[in-house]
Amino acid sequence: MIRLAIQSKGRLNEDSTALLREIGIDIDDSRRKFLSQAPNFPLELLYMRDDDIPGVVSSGTAALGIVGLNEVEEHGLPVQIVKKLGFGACRISLAVPKTVDYTGPKWFAGKRIATSYPRILKKWLDEQGIEARIEVITGSVEIAPAADIADAIFDIVSSGGTLVSNGLVEVEKVFWSEAVLISSGDLTPDQQEILDEMLFRIDSAMVSRRKKYILMNLPQASVEEATRILPAMRSPTVMPLAAEGWCSMHSVVDEDDLWDKIKQLKAIGAEGILVLNIDKLIP
Repeated sequence: MIRLAIQSKGRLNEDSTALLREIGIDIDDSRRKFLSQAPNFPLELLYMRDDDIPGVVSSGTAALGIVGLNEVEEHGLPVQIVKKLGFGACRISLAVPKTVDYTGPKWFAGKRIATSYPRILKKWLDEQGIEARIEVITGSVEIAPAADIADAIFDIVSSGGTLVSNGLVEVEKVFWSEAVLISSGDLTPDQQEILDEMLFRIDSAMVSRRKKYILMNLPQASVEEATRILPAMRSPTVMPLAAEGWCSMHSVVDEDDLWDKIKQLKAIGAEGILVLNIDKLIP
């Protein structure tokens, strides 16, 4: 059995539980508990505030955690980043009132900056050689300039809509974050085996998201050229059709390359092209 700490509510909770379900681990959150156990996998879930997760993992209360990289960096605790998970992307940026004549990083010298991330901000200020007053706020940081609590803010930005609605403009992008799987680094052999199985499943799921399965009818004379266009993981599958001189080709293609590949395939006579999502792809 291994214990995994995840955010108790919010978008990161939803994305974390979606990932666990995607890799075949059943999660019953219909009746929310502080602790719950997966019925089909040796995993226990511990529901926490996101800023508490690095602490419970570093102390060994939970062997694993899913949390934003920003929280790991801000707390500075001795945890290991096992894997970046590809969701929960955001950045932490400096923003000022839109009425300000911003001239560059030195503008912040001597200013009051409100933030929930003083450690990350202090590191950036030191790198820039800037002395500023950091006002630590846990809550709605974006209202600080309007309330005359601070001259600027340092906060998480996703779409930027919250900044606009509070009359602020993003001026310096400082730290990029996403959800990460972290470990205490002190796992028993049994726990390491469970983690390895989870990582195997996560890798398969993440690869599958970026791939498409493609099928088409193709003139037999175009197979060699089509194989060059679609090399697949090893080589495409080619099967003869009842119609003389034609075959069916099956392959896997990166989603980013899909439309360019289709254009090339049509140019060499491919017909009836069918594109399917891949549920799981085992490398």
